[in-house]
Amino acid sequence: MSHFAKVEDGIVTEVIVAEQDVIDSGIVGDPSLWIQTSYNTLGGEHRLGGTPLRKNYAGKGYTYDVQRDAFIPPKPYPSWVLDEATCYWNAPIAMPAQTGDTWTPYKWDEATVNWVVDETALRTDVVVLGSSPEATNPTSQT
Repeated sequence: MSHFAKVEDGIVTEVIVAEQDVIDSGIVGDPSLWIQTSYNTLGGEHRLGGTPLRKNYAGKGYTYDVQRDAFIPPKPYPSWVLDEATCYWNAPIAMPAQTGDTWTPYKWDEATVNWVVDETALRTDVVVLGSSPEATNPTSQT
């Protein structure tokens, strides 16, 4: 079985699993609207080492670009730029690197066109498995 994306006016409206002869029969609609997509293709690479097909596995809302012969996900922010090699969208500046022993969550802020610390993702109530409450929260009482 193969995966096929129904593309109407350049936009993926549906993805199904079917045999090519089912598509060709017209039972699922106009065969010219259906374009094969590979579940194993992500960012222009086939994750099992095979031949990549159309840069990315199609998803509802993706664009099918005829010139690139590629499925492109929706653009997450106006400032982001398409990576021609992967057909993924990238922020115009790289996310800050993680340093030290503490993980810092970042989110994109389109207003400043920059990465900012995601305060909502910072958690102070997380207990590391295998550690004592005192080790992760010195103010806790046992």
